[in-house]
Amino acid sequence: MATAADGRLQGARSANTSSFSRARSSPSAVLPSPPNPGVKLGPNGATFVSSGIPDLDTILGGGFLLGSLVMVMEDADAPHHLLLLRNFMSQGVVHRQPVLFASPLRDPRAFLGTLPSPVSSSKEHRQRDTLVDHNQQDQEKGLRIAWQYKKYFGDQQSSQNHNRDVKQEFSNDFDLRKTLERQHVQYIESMSIQDIPHLTILRDRCSNFLSGLPRSDGGNLSAGRIAIQSLCAPQCGYAEMDWDLVAFIRFLRSIIRSSNVVAVVTFPTSFLLPAFLKRWQHLADTLLSVRAIPDEDKDMAKLLTGYQDMLGLLHVHKVAQNNSQVPTVLEASTFSLKLQKRRSLVLERLNQAPVEASSGTSYSTSGTCSGPSKGSSLDF
Repeated sequence: MATAADGRLQGARSANTSSFSRARSSPSAVLPSPPNPGVKLGPNGATFVSSGIPDLDTILGGGFLLGSLVMVMEDADAPHHLLLLRNFMSQGVVHRQPVLFASPLRDPRAFLGTLPSPVSSSKEHRQRDTLVDHNQQDQEKGLRIAWQYKKYFGDQQSSQNHNRDVKQEFSNDFDLRKTLERQHVQYIESMSIQDIPHLTILRDRCSNFLSGLPRSDGGNLSAGRIAIQSLCAPQCGYAEMDWDLVAFIRFLRSIIRSSNVVAVVTFPTSFLLPAFLKRWQHLADTLLSVRAIPDEDKDMAKLLTGYQDMLGLLHVHKVAQNNSQVPTVLEASTFSLKLQKRRSLVLERLNQAPVEASSGTSYSTSGTCSGPSKGSSLDF
């Protein structure tokens, strides 16, 4: 009996001494699963998808937060909200993410024909031309062994550069003058919400879209996008369904909260009562608004630089947060919406026009500490 006890004691000691040996980790525990295409990791465990406008992604701190509801307040004078909606949907098509589009149009497939195409880069063509020139020079030298050696490593390097170039970017610039090809648009699910009797049909369609999301190579659900245009438009027939609309927004926000989907809903503010407008704004995780600039607004042209190139103004009211109770404080909340080279959307901070040298007057109303002023009781 003592011998057996001593044996067990020695086995326990040997087990304790082996605890300092390096443990072998399985490859699955070391290598993370490949991320979904078009998804970027952020701080505090946040994951983002691109809005389709690189400047807007920078302003929002990474893009649209997965599992969040983005609401855009429309302007009755200009359909600038469609620019944001088109870029958002086109970015999902580029990343091969499932997209659901609901529109008050009778034929929503016609709207899909206006989605912009990503701006093509000439870097890949330049590298292909450079590789052809090097191969021609090597053939002329007649050094066959050296040529084969260089050709092998040159092809290997060019293939690496090609893979790096064709790798999908998180956010693309889109050319508003060119549209996506038909074979890419045909995979977008679309439905018309014009004259539907009740919102249950739209709720069921959104639920089926979430349940039908495919899984990526890593086993995770693929990221998806829901785009709803002009939810409370008059042609939808929701004039007397204010509380039903609020209930639908709450339902949509609840089902996408635990999913890999971002929902963008645009709505005209002129058809909502002030009380319901406040409720809609409160339910949004990210709240944006767009506004057109009238051509006859001469005072605005005197105050702002680059006024002639502006399409409108974009205002950021609220930014979605994840695992944080501290609200985001932006350096600026109002930005000018412009076209870069007459094709790509860009956002710029509003800059004050320079002071006229002849009059010496400035359009700024804030006080300065540069020197004493007449009529001021405080001199710095």
